[in-house]
Amino acid sequence: MLIGELAAEAGTTTRALRYYEEQGLLESGRTAAGYRVYEPGAALRVRNIRELLACGFTVEDVKSFLDHLDAELPQVFCHAPPCAASNTVAARRVAELEERIATLTRLRDSLVHRMPWLAAPGDTADERVA
Repeated sequence: MLIGELAAEAGTTTRALRYYEEQGLLESGRTAAGYRVYEPGAALRVRNIRELLACGFTVEDVKSFLDHLDAELPQVFCHAPPCAASNTVAARRVAELEERIATLTRLRDSLVHRMPWLAAPGDTADERVA
């Protein structure tokens, strides 16, 4: 299938597909005229890439899931040796997200402390800190 067809089927843009290809997440062949052409399973791969990105992974992180991209992603990944690389990346991503959440929470609390009228009804920075 051509790049426009893949983009429509996978619910993304041709620009995103070219980027995924640039990053080594997706492969294409070429027609005699030089147009990108993709295997039928490429739509599933692209949907899986997009699902992992939506979970908070970066494009670099998704590279550790290459072995999983051509089949339906499991609802819950295994915690076994074959998944070790993916699990390591996921654990690092969770730790980074928790750090960002803590930073954002401190910033919000500081702002609400200085401007208490910004607190959600029934919620004050003092209650969150306690």
